[in-house]
Amino acid sequence: MPDPNAAPQPSRPLDGIRVVEYATFHAGPGGNAILGDLGADVIKIERSSADPLRFWTSVAGLDFRMPNDQGIVFEAANRNKRGICLDITHKKGRGVLERLLAGADVFLTNLRGPTREKLGIDYATIRRINPGIIYASVSGYGPRGPMKNAGGYDPLGQAISGMAYVTGTQKPELMHLGLLDQAAAITVSHAVLTALLARERQGISQEVHVSLYGTALWLQYINLLMSGTLGADPCVSEDRTHHSPLRNTFCCRDGKWILGAHHPEEKYWADFCEVTGQVELLSNPRFTSDAGAPMDFAALNQIFDAVFATRTRDRWVALLQQRGLMFCPVQHISEVPEDPQAGENGYSVPFAHPVLGEVPVPGYPIHFSAQTAGTTAAAPQIGEHTDEILAESGYTADEIASLRESGAVK
Repeated sequence: MPDPNAAPQPSRPLDGIRVVEYATFHAGPGGNAILGDLGADVIKIERSSADPLRFWTSVAGLDFRMPNDQGIVFEAANRNKRGICLDITHKKGRGVLERLLAGADVFLTNLRGPTREKLGIDYATIRRINPGIIYASVSGYGPRGPMKNAGGYDPLGQAISGMAYVTGTQKPELMHLGLLDQAAAITVSHAVLTALLARERQGISQEVHVSLYGTALWLQYINLLMSGTLGADPCVSEDRTHHSPLRNTFCCRDGKWILGAHHPEEKYWADFCEVTGQVELLSNPRFTSDAGAPMDFAALNQIFDAVFATRTRDRWVALLQQRGLMFCPVQHISEVPEDPQAGENGYSVPFAHPVLGEVPVPGYPIHFSAQTAGTTAAAPQIGEHTDEILAESGYTADEIASLRESGAVK
């Protein structure tokens, strides 16, 4: 029983919203994990064969298998959910699905169109069960066009959208791991929240469709606008010699790096030269323009490479930031949990995981003044909450036993 003396827990923005999911991998399920961060009750349906993301444990030599032999990426996509093992092709299993859908606010799937129709989980069918439901659909390339039924993964979305060239290299380079999948997850959570608001304010229920391709282009809004209107290639070379010292990286005495970004550069060039002890550059027409901006980047970067090698990263960051210059440390992801800026803002928070113990996880990136959000539960084991969900849906103990005996649930 709840402790009557315990302090009341803050509410969450989506308390009372129920989501049913029949989806795999990350781009769709990750969106529901975000809705779970916000308080939604998310029910994940899996067949006995399970979401294949459970078994994805390595890529390019990187092993991310947990002690229970499950892939860690499954945790990212399915935190905050309850799991039911259900065969929706079984007659009795279909009855369970329809009962769950009848009481749901949202249904999400990322299966391909023909498979949805075959399983009877397409929008037209689901809407007949629950006319007010928000139907969230996730695909590789969008709901129309010659590739509408093609399968898609994160690297394919990066490839077709131009993202594979954003680092300015001549050969395509992918960004790892699952960055586009996570962007699509954020996008579908945004879509669902918008549709829920439209239903509340305007009485409209509808399907929302998100794709990896569309998300990748939206993420590159500035790049596509620049290319389409000016004919310019926005994928600027990352060769350091092409960039000003005010928009560049430098390796410090301890082997760690810092990065700066300043616009307009003439506003900051004098302060930068003074802090770094290079004031003589300001009166040299080779290195400083009449407008007070840096010039001859290749030569300047050689000078400043030597300058920054004289102090540690943290010392340089302190000196530069004290002068109002916009530099920060270039951190490895492993450094972030110990970063006081991440900790004090709740961007990295400890989480008690039932298998891994206490581990750092990303906190919810938005601060609410009156409510809370963030990870509350680890991803479910397959079918972990089957009996609990069935009982909540009105099934008696005998009916649950019958469903198990029939093979409709496991």
